[in-house]
Amino acid sequence: MDVSKAVKERRSIRSFLKKDIPEDIVHKLIDALIWAPSAGNLQSRKFYFVKDEKLKKQIASAALGQEFITEAPVVIVGCADSKIGHHYGQRGIELYSIQDVSVSIMAMMLVAYENGLGTCWVGAFREEEVSRILNLPGNLRPVAIVPAGFPARIPKPTSRVSGEEAVIFS
Repeated sequence: MDVSKAVKERRSIRSFLKKDIPEDIVHKLIDALIWAPSAGNLQSRKFYFVKDEKLKKQIASAALGQEFITEAPVVIVGCADSKIGHHYGQRGIELYSIQDVSVSIMAMMLVAYENGLGTCWVGAFREEEVSRILNLPGNLRPVAIVPAGFPARIPKPTSRVSGEEAVIFS
């Protein structure tokens, strides 16, 4: 896979085919999640793969009614694990664990794209409600909801700021 090309061509998919993801591809997604870097290699993250239709509907509701979530055959909920605090203190809880989830999700999204899947990072949701729906233990905080499946439609690319706007050299 040409990673630069994948970064530029991957799109946020909000419409999915009614087609299951083969188990071998699911395992590739899992590998991407667990092989992503993490602070101190503490791997302070946990991922829930939700296939149950009732739970997906509840998650979509908690995600402010983003119903496209229910169309995906699997919805991955990435959770930060506050147990990192024993090693890095408050900074680990408030930042490193969230970074760990984020880099894992991005790696998974690229592997999904490589395997013909579409994904969409959903960050707008009521945390407490998602925690309740998934019966999360107190040390886990949901950070991202990512529906994944075969795209029914691929949107055109959106505009980006220029390198000059985004980057400052010093």
